[in-house]
Formats: sequence, structure tokens, C-alpha cells
Amino acid sequence: MQLFDKTTPIAVIGAGAMGSGIAQVAAAHGHRVVVVDTQSAALENARKNLEKALNRLAEKGSISPENAAEILQRIRFTTEKSACAGCGLAIEAIIENLSAKQAVFRELETLAGEDCILASNTSSLSITAIAAACRKPERVLGAHFFNPAPLMPLVEIIPGIATANSVVETSRRLVDAWGKTTVLAKDTPGFIVNRVARPFYGEAIRIFEEGIADAATIDWAMKEIGGFRMGPFELMDLIGNDVNYAVTAAVWEAFFYDPRYKPSFTQKRLVEAGRLGRKSGKGYYDYAPGALPPEPVKSRESGEEIFFRILAMLINEAAEAVFWQIASVEDIDLAMTKGVNYPKGLLLWADEIGLDKVLEKMRRLQDEYGEDRYRPGMLLKRMAREGRRFYQ
Repeated sequence: MQLFDKTTPIAVIGAGAMGSGIAQVAAAHGHRVVVVDTQSAALENARKNLEKALNRLAEKGSISPENAAEILQRIRFTTEKSACAGCGLAIEAIIENLSAKQAVFRELETLAGEDCILASNTSSLSITAIAAACRKPERVLGAHFFNPAPLMPLVEIIPGIATANSVVETSRRLVDAWGKTTVLAKDTPGFIVNRVARPFYGEAIRIFEEGIADAATIDWAMKEIGGFRMGPFELMDLIGNDVNYAVTAAVWEAFFYDPRYKPSFTQKRLVEAGRLGRKSGKGYYDYAPGALPPEPVKSRESGEEIFFRILAMLINEAAEAVFWQIASVEDIDLAMTKGVNYPKGLLLWADEIGLDKVLEKMRRLQDEYGEDRYRPGMLLKRMAREGRRFYQ
């Protein structure tokens, strides 16, 4: 596999927010980039948005006006798929639909050169399944950027069953050279972040549904006591309840309906009502002009209980990811801090709290509810019993 440098042309398939963001990252690091989309309107919209974004950076002094113009000049927007020929890396960033992605990869394989690495920006679909559409699945891998791609430092690198080691190594070196933090994840549903983060949303909704606390109070507890930048309900409204619900449902189904990942009726009903969050003007909160945010109940005692319940679920999920060799301890903590801005790595947090305390909380929840949703993971039980830590 060839070594890449700034002369390597990059192709991005899909002119949505993720595709144009990835194109900006590559072009900012000197690459010529071609953005391919079947819709001319999408390409024009992407070009205008990118120009605005670069002009804003220039106005803030983050880059020079000349640099902004150079970055934009390096990017070509086209409906011609043949423009992918000669590229060293092609990154697919279209809708989260397996059949659609497989169709794109079949075409890419015939259009791109033999040495071109084919990457998918999928957030949860199987890389192995996507690669199965190709005659040479060994050159296919996942490269999951986080939105917005120019700002978020994390990229999950996911090899499929057939992916060649040289493809993984070359891709990581290239993306690292773009100033990103790469982590290696096994090809399982949700990879690292979208798997481990599920309880941040799901358990918060469960607490809300039980009437223990309202959304504002839960958000306050996670920010004030836990140190998170955003509470789960604020974050779901920002992501979009439709997007968050779809990811949860996809992970749940992919894990053969494991109750740990079960979606909530509360979020389903919000989606059905069109209350998608900030983009629709209403979600868990009202974003209409003049609308006053609800006041949380600022009880330290109940806030600590809310925070620790959600944190214990997150730690248990992170420990399960280690147990099933989804990623290393270090990469899991990096992924959660760099990908979703957690205040500290969950496994480091577990060491600080004490694994015995986390296990005790999980066992109390399982005893109280009698649900498999709260089952403590094997590694958590084993390490607590043996007095071990994730970091020695």
C-alpha cells in the first residue's frame, strides 16, 4: 500500500454536512479534494456553506483570507463519479443505509485505482457488510468522523474482517497527519462512542419517565455535579431526537435486541410529533423566541444520585467494550473524551471511584428492577472481585 502525502488526491462521496466537513479537513492540509454527489443542488449548497465557514474563520483570524481562498480552490464539486479516478483515498459520507452504501462501494471499486483505499464514514453500520459488496474487501475500512468534522478531533478507524493491516496503518497515519486523534475499534454495532454513550441518553430518559426528575434537573445534575458540558436532554435536542432515536434503534437491533440498548417510547413519541429539538424549534425544551428555560430542582443529594446512576451505567458499558475487545482501555477513554467531550475517561473515572462501588450500584439497580438492562458486566465483576484497576 502506498504512503500518502499532501499530493494525494482525496475523494468524498456525499455533499452533506459530514462530507463537506471532511473535504474541508483534507483540503486544509494541502490535498486536492473532489466532492461527488448526484444532486447538483446539494453540491452548490455545500460549496456556499463551506465558503461561509472559511470566511468566518478568516474574519476570526483563525486562518488568513488567502488560506481560506486556497482551501476552497483545492475542492472541486461535481456530479461526475468518474472524478474519483486517481484518488488515493475515497471517503463515503452518504445516508445510513446499507444497500445505498454497498451500491456506492461497488461503483467506487470500478472507478478508483487499485491502490485507492475505500473508507466509509458510517456511524454504526457493519464495515464487513459494506465491504462484502466489493471484489477486494481488503481495501475497505471505516473512518468515522464526528460532526462537525473540522472541529471534532476524534476519528474512529474500523477494519472489517477482510481489511488489510496495511490499509489500517496507512489510513491512520494519513488521518493523524490531519491533526485528528484516531482510535482503533472492532467492527461491532456503534463501534466505541455510539455504543458506550447509549446510557447517557437512555438512562436519563428512564429517570425522566419514572418521574424521579424532569429534564432540566437531570441536565443540571450531569453538568453541575458530573462536569459534563451538556446534559443528555440538551444534547439530544442538539443532535436531533430523530437522529438519536435512529442510532439507538439501530444499535439495539444490531445487538439482537439486548435490553441494555432498548429505545424509549418518550423519544419515539417526540419524533412522531415532529419535536426533533433545536432544528424544529421544540424537543425536550422549547426554542421559540422568548421561551423561558425551565428551572431545575437544585438538590445536591438527588442530583448526586441521578449523576451516579447514569455514570455507573456508562462505566459498565465501557468495561463491557473492553471485555469484548472492542478497543483498548486507552482508546475507549480517548474516544469518549475526544468524541463526545466527556469530562474524563470513563475507565479512569471508574478507577477513581472504585470498581467495587460501581459494581454495587449496578447490582442494586438490577435487584430493584429485576431487568437484564442493569446486569453488571463480566469484566467489572471480575476486576472488582480481584481488586484490579484499569490503569495501574
